[in-house]
Amino acid sequence: MDKSRPVGLFEPARLTAVVFLALILTGTLLLMMPFSTAGPQWAPFLPSLFTATSAVSLTGLTVVDTGTYWTPLGQGIILALIQLGGLGIMSLASLSGLILTGRVSFRARQTGAAEGRPVTQGGIRRTLIFTVAFTLVVELLVAVILTLRFMVSYDHTFRRAVWEGVFHSVSAFNNAGFSTNTDNLIPFAADAWVLMPLAAALIGGGLGFPVWAELVRLTRRSQVRVHRISITARMTLTATAFLLFTGAIFMAFAEWNGVFGDMPVWQRVLNAFFASATSRTAGFNTFDYGEAHPITLMGTDILMFIGGGSAGTAGGVKVTTACVLIAAMAAEFLGREDTSIGHRTLPRSVTRQSLALAFAGVAVVTAGIGALRIFDPQFSGDEVSFEVMSAFATVGLSTGITAELSAPSQVILCLIMYLGRVGPTTLIAALAATAVSRRFRYPEERPFIG
Repeated sequence: MDKSRPVGLFEPARLTAVVFLALILTGTLLLMMPFSTAGPQWAPFLPSLFTATSAVSLTGLTVVDTGTYWTPLGQGIILALIQLGGLGIMSLASLSGLILTGRVSFRARQTGAAEGRPVTQGGIRRTLIFTVAFTLVVELLVAVILTLRFMVSYDHTFRRAVWEGVFHSVSAFNNAGFSTNTDNLIPFAADAWVLMPLAAALIGGGLGFPVWAELVRLTRRSQVRVHRISITARMTLTATAFLLFTGAIFMAFAEWNGVFGDMPVWQRVLNAFFASATSRTAGFNTFDYGEAHPITLMGTDILMFIGGGSAGTAGGVKVTTACVLIAAMAAEFLGREDTSIGHRTLPRSVTRQSLALAFAGVAVVTAGIGALRIFDPQFSGDEVSFEVMSAFATVGLSTGITAELSAPSQVILCLIMYLGRVGPTTLIAALAATAVSRRFRYPEERPFIG
């Protein structure tokens, strides 16, 4: 046996899956305590589990009203779970070790990569420090803007404005979609001073920390040349801009005379852009998706499944995966031997990983839809598909059926949210951590395809 490879519980992928599960269970117990709920009784297990899973997985689906069901302390617990889920509990543990000992072990590097924080240029120390510092700076900046806006335009007291600003800022940057308002961001549908900072935060968090680290490093140089930017950054930035633009056009086209019908033109444009941005990552909503056209739900499903950038706070299969699959299809159609993007040839292992991740995502979503259709046949296929896709992509948008689902369906959504946060490939790697690699190959035979 290879002694250099960690096995058992402490294998990086398995450790990551276990730690996130432990964080969810801890959050569940805290939310069940009397000090977490506004009512006289303890919160039941299932609503607490669902809320904790949604917070840690950065999803935003809820079965109870965040602003009224939970006390300020309960909301603080939810906010802490969001922050821990966004930064990554293993990344924070590695940073603590760095502060205390001045070094980070090789195993910490492995767990950081398994958790979605691969080491960027400059080493693990710089990666960890940049991740935490960038997160806190962006969250503070957006919180200040929102606090001022809430005080000036909504007559909030200073204390309430600060809390609302901090809560929504952290929720936005971590792409969680939680709001203390009963109807989410619908009261701010006409307020660009609230929606645009939140959109900037959720887009920024959704790009991924490696991309931001690379952009910051490049801006320190005299010139920023395209060929110096990594293929990951190029794919992420290009795909994000494309999806934001086309998504906004799609939303405006689908709902111009629908849910946007009573809005002025500028507000329709604003809400179409915000819906495009939040559909791939955050889960905030400025209109009722239960009243949206079925084509809007279908288009949003696609945006949610693609998701955002790698090693960030967004969910989905990630834009880089989509880019690799499109490039692989183009290469196959054109009869090329290699798959290439931006004058770079991609390793075949990358194509295989992308195919595996996309297929695993489709399998999880399909199984989830089937299960919910069995347990809750009263809801339409559009509603169920939207709910399951939102859970898998850790988005948090809903047509309003989450709280009305049966207990088995809510448990299934918890599992899907957990899978979406940990990642199907990471969980598979965790389950197969002790597998022994084969030292032989079978004879080759080519089957007919298509």
